Amino acid sequence: MTLQRFYYIGQEYALLPALHMNSAAPAPIKRAGRPASALLGLLLALHVSISKAGLARVGQLDRPSLATSRSAGMHASLGMSSSSSSSSRGWSSYSPLLFATLLTLLLCSQLAIAKEQYHEFVVKEATVTRLCGTQQQRIMTVNGQFPGPTVEVAEGDALIVRVRNRGSYNVTVHWHGVRQMRTAWADGPEFVTQCPIRPGTSYTYRFTVAGQEGTLWWHAHSSWLRATVHGALIIRPRAGVPYPFNAGDTPAREITIILGEWWNMNPIDVVRTATRTGAAPNISDALTVNGQPGDLYKCSSNGKSTTTFSVTSGETNLLRFINAALNTELFVSLAGHTMTVVGADASYTKPYATPVILVAPGQTTDVLVTFDQPPSRYYLAARAYASAQGVPFDNTTTTAIFDYGTGASNSSSPAMPTLPAYNDTATATAFTTSLRGLRAADLPARVDESLFFTVGVGLFNCSSGQTCGGPNNTRFAASINNVSFVLPSTTSILQAHYAYAAGGATPAGVFTADFPANPPVRFDYTAPNVSRALWQPVPGTRVYSLKYGAAVQLVLQGTNVFAAENHPIHLHGYDFYILAEGFGNFDAAADTASFNMDDPPMRNTVGVPVNGWAVIRFVADNPGVWLMHCHLDVHITWGLAMAFLVEDGVGELQSLEAPPSDLPIC
Repeated sequence: MTLQRFYYIGQEYALLPALHMNSAAPAPIKRAGRPASALLGLLLALHVSISKAGLARVGQLDRPSLATSRSAGMHASLGMSSSSSSSSRGWSSYSPLLFATLLTLLLCSQLAIAKEQYHEFVVKEATVTRLCGTQQQRIMTVNGQFPGPTVEVAEGDALIVRVRNRGSYNVTVHWHGVRQMRTAWADGPEFVTQCPIRPGTSYTYRFTVAGQEGTLWWHAHSSWLRATVHGALIIRPRAGVPYPFNAGDTPAREITIILGEWWNMNPIDVVRTATRTGAAPNISDALTVNGQPGDLYKCSSNGKSTTTFSVTSGETNLLRFINAALNTELFVSLAGHTMTVVGADASYTKPYATPVILVAPGQTTDVLVTFDQPPSRYYLAARAYASAQGVPFDNTTTTAIFDYGTGASNSSSPAMPTLPAYNDTATATAFTTSLRGLRAADLPARVDESLFFTVGVGLFNCSSGQTCGGPNNTRFAASINNVSFVLPSTTSILQAHYAYAAGGATPAGVFTADFPANPPVRFDYTAPNVSRALWQPVPGTRVYSLKYGAAVQLVLQGTNVFAAENHPIHLHGYDFYILAEGFGNFDAAADTASFNMDDPPMRNTVGVPVNGWAVIRFVADNPGVWLMHCHLDVHITWGLAMAFLVEDGVGELQSLEAPPSDLPIC
């Protein structure tokens, strides 16, 4: 039997006998294409095989099956059960009518066959030279590449990525922004959904990229390894489905631009020193575009340290921006050209033309640029948006060159854009509040959970007999609702939760499910002089439990405890609608009227304005444990994080899959 496995609208089926995917390094399944003739041949072969062998659904594979309402609805339309009993969900009988229905749907779609991709990520050291380094610096990479390899998929594809750790540090990989429906085991945050992949071991991430299109990315989620261990994840529409922008025309080319930070020291040593002393970590030595600082830095004007993109006059290109920087929000502009935003965090937006964009760490932004200027060379430039007063930051500027290919002499300097001032909060706010969702929002009519979380920086008292590097002999800290998040060390939160739900030991000593829905003390959160009695948070590993299907509204309130700052808050496992943002203390009576209930943008990372607030809304339809944290790595290191525990719903499609057999152990 040649056909072993196929996907139908996100659900996986196999012809008996099926190959189980829990094998070492499974080879990718080759796909001849998606034309109707190929689908017809597939269906005819399937028709014969069904009549002889029967069709059985693959149960509890190590590869995720898609759990969406669309899938459940498709089951119902085909007369298939979607109950929790896997034994009752196979096709007990076969009829020509069922075959005809399936055939019609497939032929009309041309999208139904999804590709299964296999990738091998080898985490290992590589040597590079940046800035004025006279010796090569050793950094951690994937497959020796910096930035790491780009993963390109179509919506609906399944990804199988084996990560082999050949480095000297523990590592995990987070697929930033991927919904991971029912597959929280593949999400990646260390000690939250898995134990780390230790040196000399491996782990295979298996999941389906469903219901999302646009630019996402992957990165290490252990310590500060993501400084160099990261890469793009590009999700294109299924074959035959046009982009919903540029009048449906495919851009002439697509260009991925990864913004980052560079330290002349090992970033792991930087954060370890800060953790040991309680001081703030050293700021980066440079900003980068696709791993290169650009020729405005010392020792970098040789043309080898600047990323160059060749473009053609008159073409419209799609630029995919990813901010992989650890601690710096970035203003970005392209000299002489207008950027039209069409997507953010793999969600489409209404077209928005602007000379400058703001991209926070963790965020992605897709823009269209028409190269309609006089043929020449133009700088793309990026520098910090530094919202916190008196806090050191990397004030350098990174550049790349867009070259029309005119053969202009390298001695002629490219045109330079005008960037906003470092503390230009007005420009930052104008950009974020101008984004609108492309389509009408599917907002829940009710709110089941109304939450209010404060986010901010604080201080811990120094332990007796020690000297600490924070202000007045303290240690820097950060918190949500005054809880400074502490990672467990003996197992992951998800493993402890799953074992307990299955009748095992209680998660005592790993986490508690008592994260507060509101701050323990209400005060003037953005006052210029917050009482020092409120500066010290309480450490803990506490989660907030949500019922499956609960509609959640969350107010994220920034505080001026010690120092006010813009906080890019990222929620794993979910996209959410951003209903509103503002400055000062959130006032439900006055500010609810400003909610955008028609076309709010959908994102996975929201910037909570300096001394301000943001309101998001989502439906808890993805069971598992999902980290929410500030994507400034210095802040998550200090404890600005928490986790939601979303309980299983009813039946298999609303329940977390069983853990894979190769899940790392602590």
